[in-house]
Amino acid sequence: MNWKSFFLGAAVGIVGGYVTKEILTQKTNVSPERVLGAVKKHLQPKGSILGSWIHMEAEPYDKNQMTYRVYKGGISQNTDGNIQQYEFIADAQTGTLLDLIPFST
Repeated sequence: MNWKSFFLGAAVGIVGGYVTKEILTQKTNVSPERVLGAVKKHLQPKGSILGSWIHMEAEPYDKNQMTYRVYKGGISQNTDGNIQQYEFIADAQTGTLLDLIPFST
């Protein structure tokens, strides 16, 4: 067995494993479609959803002295014959709903 080939293969394996670990642990955003689906699912028990939208690009948002990357969107809902509209703000990395703001009519 050639020791140079063995050590070269071991080194390539270690470097490849490290690079793979770094790629997998990078913080990635949840897709906007998934966030919109989660918000709809959250509101569905209160009434039927009439329409919804989401801004597809994450943007900075400050809340409680912390800065988040967020998706902003809106939902229209029929609740007991009344149409209610909401704006929502969700964390782009976790999909967590940060704010749900009803519009006054």
